[in-house]
Amino acid sequence: MLRKLRIALAVVCFVLITLLFCGIGTDWWGFLAHLQFLPSCLALNFLSIALILLLTFVFGRLYCSVICPMGVYQDLVIFLRRQYGILANKLRINALKRAKKKGTKAKTSKKSPLKHYGYRKEHRIARYTVLAVTVLSAVCSLQLLLVLLAPYSGYGRMVHTAFDLISGVSVPLALLLTAILTFVLISVCAWMWGREWCNTVCPVGSALSLVSRYALFRPVIDSSKCVACGRCYSKCKAYCIDGQNHKIDSSRCVVCFDCLDNCSEGAISYRFRPPFARKKAANPVSDEKKTEGPEAAAAQDSGVSRRAFLSAGALALGSAALQAADNKVLHGAIADIAPKSNPTRKGHLVPFGAKGEKHFYDRCTACQLCVSNCPNEVLSPSKDLGHLLQPVMGYEKGYCRPECNECGKVCPAGAILPLETGAKLNIRIGTAKVDYTSCLAAKGEAGCGNCARHCPVGAVRMVNSEETGRRIPVVAEEQCIGCGACEYLCPVRPLSAITVDALSSHIDKLDS
Repeated sequence: MLRKLRIALAVVCFVLITLLFCGIGTDWWGFLAHLQFLPSCLALNFLSIALILLLTFVFGRLYCSVICPMGVYQDLVIFLRRQYGILANKLRINALKRAKKKGTKAKTSKKSPLKHYGYRKEHRIARYTVLAVTVLSAVCSLQLLLVLLAPYSGYGRMVHTAFDLISGVSVPLALLLTAILTFVLISVCAWMWGREWCNTVCPVGSALSLVSRYALFRPVIDSSKCVACGRCYSKCKAYCIDGQNHKIDSSRCVVCFDCLDNCSEGAISYRFRPPFARKKAANPVSDEKKTEGPEAAAAQDSGVSRRAFLSAGALALGSAALQAADNKVLHGAIADIAPKSNPTRKGHLVPFGAKGEKHFYDRCTACQLCVSNCPNEVLSPSKDLGHLLQPVMGYEKGYCRPECNECGKVCPAGAILPLETGAKLNIRIGTAKVDYTSCLAAKGEAGCGNCARHCPVGAVRMVNSEETGRRIPVVAEEQCIGCGACEYLCPVRPLSAITVDALSSHIDKLDS
């Protein structure tokens, strides 16, 4: 029962988070992105951090089996590996039977293709070295390491890349290669070694293991019922069940409840065990047997475990209220125009709400969630080695509309802060400049004025040139917010005659 409930919750979270990376459901279940541990730490989202740590302290690493999409993806690969083994084993057995009847030698291996795991000691040095490197990277702003190690971001890049390829959208080479490498590495590790990645490399798994060692609820082996059949540890994908000593390493256990279903003798139960109990006795059930019979203990444990798991599901999925759907502002009847090229800019344009380059790039884990949910296609993965895969703004496909704040709503790492409607009109992220050598109005080829007509803050105006007498666009730099409407709607191709340079630190006009 517990295993089925855990799988149901995991499937719901996995599907909804996957849809987020496809640009679907931000207003309904976008809160799931803010329940990811590493982005919450970067965003200093103390509520989410406290919730995840409390969940881990009470129920163990339930986060890794339900909320983390990369963890659930590995479980999916492990499930497929198990089904492959079952099917291959049936075919092998049938081949052996046919060969025995004919009196010939079977053309198949006598070794079963079913995957068996076992117990391995904790790779403590490796896992905590990776955790220390991750913390150091966050402190020293070495974002490339965080980008590559963050499990949530890695899964986001996989889904975003796959969705773009299916949709026929061009994917940057760096993003494509990184996504393929992540997919192959995680899939092979899960296929061959189960949850070894989570318990050796993943910094989130290592961080939560420090808390799960002392979890109040955890799987416990009753040595009096155990018949040493080995089914529990041979199928434990986390390699954490020591069947010989009847112990389970709760720091590596991801609370999948597979062992409960695999034990036909009922020797494993998920029960409340305070941290001090493991110091009191080597056998965690011996003291209880002195005061009550096994039937009463089993009944009590079953009731407590079900209530505990239901509480965990309610705590994880009901921690935030669903946000009401905001009214979408449509693009309007703008005709298709020829493709533009992104100009060489001064600095890196980062979104409204990012405060500036340093704040943005120190927190961004390149999960691509903002890129997937940008309705104006302004954000794309950077090709710059200094900020590889982290989003950068460009106005060749659209401009940053003042009424839109989708990126701020979905960013789980605090790299882009949410803004109130209309707040972008008072924030300067860049300044437009005009190249009069290519401007149609300045050359007298057309009375254009597109940039002036569509500037949302009136920063571009058409004035008479003292030299030529023609009406040319002039930018009031202190008034310009850098939204890119002028650049996108400029008819000059491939490079617009008016472009936007970035401000390294954003300026809030209300604070000036």
